[in-house]
Amino acid sequence: MTGTAFYWPAAVAAMIGALLIQIGTNFANDYFDFKKGIDTKERLGPMRVTQSGLVDPVIMKRTTILVFALALLVGVYLVWLGGWPIVVIGLLSILFGILYTGGPYPLGYNGWGDIFVLIFFGPVAVGGTYYVQTLDINLTVLIAGLAPGLFSVAILTVNNLRDLDNDRASGKKTLAIRFGRTFTLIEYRLTILIACLIPILLVLVERNHLPVIAATVTLIPAFVAMHKVSRIHGRKLNDCLALTGQLLLLYSLIFSVSWII
Repeated sequence: MTGTAFYWPAAVAAMIGALLIQIGTNFANDYFDFKKGIDTKERLGPMRVTQSGLVDPVIMKRTTILVFALALLVGVYLVWLGGWPIVVIGLLSILFGILYTGGPYPLGYNGWGDIFVLIFFGPVAVGGTYYVQTLDINLTVLIAGLAPGLFSVAILTVNNLRDLDNDRASGKKTLAIRFGRTFTLIEYRLTILIACLIPILLVLVERNHLPVIAATVTLIPAFVAMHKVSRIHGRKLNDCLALTGQLLLLYSLIFSVSWII
């Protein structure tokens, strides 16, 4: 990643494939959380269509399978471009998307969610997208991928913080449950802080791309989010969930543009 690389057919296919896997994972979460009795009328997060009765569980299950099948279809082109590494990335992404809330040992219920979100929303997503365009991978790409992964962990952290009481009652053992509210607030602040400082590390490693430091300005609105998340509870944290997602978008836009400059 000493320069820039853009091959639009591969980039578009990677984006569509990633979106389909994310949608399929959300559908799987909707289905499995309902089947396992995690989603109840006391749910504080955004509405789940299976739990609310808007979609029949059988339809949700079939739709989940369909969406993942479409992701595999898109993946055929990416495999043709990138070979077996894309097979591994694609299959593991789908597998862990299902196992996050499905199976006998749901990762998200047992404190592993943060690690898998960091890996698959970070270096795997960024590295995979870079690889299908260049057929190359390097340390700089993986370091750059840590930032969106860390922001994604911050989003999950707010989600777990909001659901502390409900998750405890349902038997989930997220990191927030295992280590408590104070730990979760520290995790939130650290993930965002480290993510915003990644550009400085990249400049030191690359000895180039100085404009990318502009992405650290994301810290300014981030401090607002950090202040807010520590002072509200329950359903009100949905606002912080949206705000943290906006931080990820802002950082990604500034980083992408300033890296090209």
